[in-house]
Amino acid sequence: MTTVAVLADPPHPDVALPDLVASSPLSGSEAADLYTALLRDTVLAVDRSGGELLVNYRPADALGLDVDSEAQIRSALDGVVDADSPRFEVQVGETFAGRAGNTATHLLETEGVGSVGVVRPEAALLARTDIDGAAMKLRSSPVVLGPAPGGRVTYAAFAEPIDYADCYAPPALETLTDRALDRGFDVDFLDTKPFLRTATDLAEILVRVRTRSKAEAIVPPHLASWVADSDLAVTAHADGSLTLRR
Repeated sequence: MTTVAVLADPPHPDVALPDLVASSPLSGSEAADLYTALLRDTVLAVDRSGGELLVNYRPADALGLDVDSEAQIRSALDGVVDADSPRFEVQVGETFAGRAGNTATHLLETEGVGSVGVVRPEAALLARTDIDGAAMKLRSSPVVLGPAPGGRVTYAAFAEPIDYADCYAPPALETLTDRALDRGFDVDFLDTKPFLRTATDLAEILVRVRTRSKAEAIVPPHLASWVADSDLAVTAHADGSLTLRR
């Protein structure tokens, strides 16, 4: 069984999706609502998969906030999963790579779990099938990565530890692959899916969610609800780029 660590921040307006707030019409409060939806869908996908859920959160003092991080995240997840089912642990590390690496190493080497998955709520369209598909691939490849545009990574799963120092250095997909190959490990990949960081990412996600909803295809339910209530529109340009507008 894969232990899937959801590395999350409290859904607070001062820290939620800062690059998106800086590049889009969204306010901090709206970004916090969106992050809450993403967090709920990510946790739900893990809970419905064959993996074991671990919510790995950053403490408020590391974010400069005067809140209870665990309490905020638990409140955001109220009604999504059984309150007693997720395991909550504080993240340790100064960088995302450090926190992800510390979590993966501890689980693999100290707790002796069979495999570890690492995901952030920003992996907006990650589904239960992706998590279960990665678990199947781990049977033959010790490292499985979910690519995202821009060389980013939506999901990383490990049956063996790698050198995690700066392992998410851009392009993270290539860096993680190289680290695995340096250890002599085979690497396999999931389908490419978006990773939400900027306004351009959100525009792509809005188009995907709206079209899939119209076609009655499967969509992350909380993100779909946020999108349905949003007044954001997407403009397509001749060069193929997308921009957001109100």
